[in-house]
Amino acid sequence: MLTAQGCRYRRERLWAKLDPPPETDYVLLSDPIHLVYFANYWVDPISLGAGFPGYLIVRKDGHAKLLCENRAPKSTLSAHVDLRRTIAWYDGQAPGNGPRQLAVLAEVNPTRGGLRIHDRPGDLLASQLIHTVADMRRQKDPDEIEMLRTCMRATEAGHAWALTNVHAGMTELDVYSGINAACVKAAGMPVIVYGDFAISPGSSRRGGAPTDAVLNDGDMMILDYSVIIQGYRSDFTNTIVVGGKPNADQRRLYDLCMAAMTAGENLLRAEASCLSVYQAVRGVFEQAGVADAFPHHAGHGLGITHPEDPFLVRGATQSLRTGDVITLEPGLYIDNIGGIRIEHNYVITPTGYERLSNHTIRL
Repeated sequence: MLTAQGCRYRRERLWAKLDPPPETDYVLLSDPIHLVYFANYWVDPISLGAGFPGYLIVRKDGHAKLLCENRAPKSTLSAHVDLRRTIAWYDGQAPGNGPRQLAVLAEVNPTRGGLRIHDRPGDLLASQLIHTVADMRRQKDPDEIEMLRTCMRATEAGHAWALTNVHAGMTELDVYSGINAACVKAAGMPVIVYGDFAISPGSSRRGGAPTDAVLNDGDMMILDYSVIIQGYRSDFTNTIVVGGKPNADQRRLYDLCMAAMTAGENLLRAEASCLSVYQAVRGVFEQAGVADAFPHHAGHGLGITHPEDPFLVRGATQSLRTGDVITLEPGLYIDNIGGIRIEHNYVITPTGYERLSNHTIRL
């Protein structure tokens, strides 16, 4: 999980970056992204507390006070804060104290200027605060990297299960169920697994949620999914040829995608332009005459949200920074052959990268 030291450091860094600083000596935050990032406050999505907020009051000195309601799940007890105030909403004996969405908010009474939630659109500070935090989040701290590694290990278990167990006669939903179970077991807790679990015949379907479609030998199945643990997530991909016997055309698409990934990796380092990485990936496909079959980004940032800055796209204007966590995901989708996408996750360093995902990529 995120550390208390890391959360306090991020809170102190926030105040140092706000320019001009707020007129108050605190900021009141409600965005779930901000509560994870600054306090390790995450609401277990497999609970009756899912979807209901907490509030975080952060002072200039980094001191943090958390306000949440009494039915919040146990996951919220891991929050790194200096003070915690629990608001009684429902005790199982008397009716709930008003609508649940307002239970905590009704008890928040800042002493100056009435109620202000500083990261809620409409507040005068919201735009600056949201942009500042988004920029901060590009430079992943060590405790964030460790959280992402935890997500990666669970995701790898799902990919390993798929390579061993996917076969003709299963449905896409069967595959999703097996991968989900493998990820949960590896994580040792309930997790959210979402993404693409789809047979791809080519350009008409590049992904999608699992359906009851039945797998046949020779189908190309794209497995591009994320595992969310305590707010952080992975995102990496393998494509399987059902039956394990790719034909020559499918093998060619695989070889081109692997070459494109290597071309992108060769440019990964701090200060490299995102456009140059995109062009390196696409350049492999252009040289092979299949660039029109590559319709999407070459990769993107990853962390608490997906996708996030930076974006490796044809209109990119950003450069990579030390601490960015990104994906590379070349793909080709050609009718009468099939669709393929492969993907790894990386953390950017001053001289290159460290690959965070270690699943096996093979047809």
